[in-house]
Amino acid sequence: MGPVELTVADLDAQAAFYTDTIGLHVLERGGDTVRLGVSDGSQLVTLVGRPDAPRRPPRTSGLFHLAILVPSRPELALAVHRVTSSGRQFTGASDHLVSEALYLDDPEGNGIEIYRDRPRDEWTYDAGELAMATLPLDLEGVLASLTEPPSGEGMTEGTRIGHVHLQVAAIPAAEAFYVGALGFEPTVRRLSGALFVAAGGYHHHVGLNTWAGQAVPAPPLGSLGLRTFTIVLPDGAARERAVAAATEAGLEVLDDAGRAVVTDPSGNRAVLAVA
Repeated sequence: MGPVELTVADLDAQAAFYTDTIGLHVLERGGDTVRLGVSDGSQLVTLVGRPDAPRRPPRTSGLFHLAILVPSRPELALAVHRVTSSGRQFTGASDHLVSEALYLDDPEGNGIEIYRDRPRDEWTYDAGELAMATLPLDLEGVLASLTEPPSGEGMTEGTRIGHVHLQVAAIPAAEAFYVGALGFEPTVRRLSGALFVAAGGYHHHVGLNTWAGQAVPAPPLGSLGLRTFTIVLPDGAARERAVAAATEAGLEVLDDAGRAVVTDPSGNRAVLAVA
């Protein structure tokens, strides 16, 4: 997965949150756009300032959370220190068997997960489906993994967008798009009103849920919140196949400044990028 792009009302406040609380670095700032990432130059989040943009109404499709994957358990512990030191609070903390995760919201209500994966050889399967759960996080164990005092530096090399979790209008239509058209594989179906899909045997690159309700509408175009998220394909041929499959499925693919952008059946816009 590649960068997530958000429309925000207060660009300065949001940029300060993602640097001070989350630990991302400003990679580039120009006009109404701030690109944020980590020390190796990898871009994770782009903020586009639109002070007059309408708020995303409740019970609409859109972003449930963007998920930042850190490379180790000590890095997850550092995330705890950053958030608490900034005076912010977490909204949740869970052990998902395949991962350990922290949850919070940015100042404009966009959901964020910060997590670390357990090694794949520790993942288990039940009747052919990846075993995931929502259990209490061993926060003491996470914090104990940090053997040196926090340095105050931001997120490090190897941190990336691990997945995005979206609210959709209907699971069957979302599955037809992400699995049928784009080629992801279903990994978890057991969660009520949800489906996880991935490539390469991962637990999930895209989460899909109808927890806001069935047949929820898309928010008004240009609303605050998710603008686009990015799916990175291995090469140009793979992108051409994905574009062709989306077009054949009756979905419009736009050329946005050289980017192929396709909108899922619930109005969520995906950039199809090449590694």
